[in-house]
Amino acid sequence: MAIKVYNTMGGEKEIFRPLHDKNVKIFVCGPTVQDYAHIGHAKTYVQFDVVVKYLRYRKYNVFYLQNVTDIDDKIINRAKELKKLPYELANEYEKSFYEDMKALKVDSVNKYARATDHINEIVSQVLRLIKLGYAYKIKDGYYFDLSKFPSYGKLSGRTTLEAEDSVSRIDESINKKNKGDFCLLKFSKEGETYWAVETEIEVSDGEYDKIVKNAIKDNDEEFLKLNKIDKTKWKV
Repeated sequence: MAIKVYNTMGGEKEIFRPLHDKNVKIFVCGPTVQDYAHIGHAKTYVQFDVVVKYLRYRKYNVFYLQNVTDIDDKIINRAKELKKLPYELANEYEKSFYEDMKALKVDSVNKYARATDHINEIVSQVLRLIKLGYAYKIKDGYYFDLSKFPSYGKLSGRTTLEAEDSVSRIDESINKKNKGDFCLLKFSKEGETYWAVETEIEVSDGEYDKIVKNAIKDNDEEFLKLNKIDKTKWKV
């Protein structure tokens, strides 16, 4: 009997057809370990645990990955409240999370990937987005520009650039180009945990000219100021 799944983009059930024979890769957004897990976490991870175990029962080779956000603004702020170091807080609640999952018999995950173990990969992804023109720099970090990605929200049906469509709950910078733009990489504040990584990129002269001219055309004063560009010296 064929397995059918609901396709949110098409709005109907479709026969489940993996890209590569019986091999299936599943990614589920894991916890931000700033506090103890709650019933919402339990509901989500029990549901996907059932899905993965059923696929394995049907002889699919499933690789199930979850990320663990173990550094972000919420963790830093919570650590300050409790007078702890961010990594101490994250380690404590990550351990508690695994204990809860064990109690719920959620044991189908192949790998938990901590954000702090993949900083270089995260930076590399952000740099590629910047080079392609999908991200921009403002005072507090690098942001994804939703206006450059018309297909944004096609799976969920949320396609506007309003604030409620932002995937992050802390990216409220007034300097964003669009209300829904979300932060890809934040600059550390004084006294915060940080990683010494290279965030500048090399672009060709042609690419640079295009980026600057678009910024001038869009009257992007923040970009011009941060990059020390005198727009009077450019012909647009």
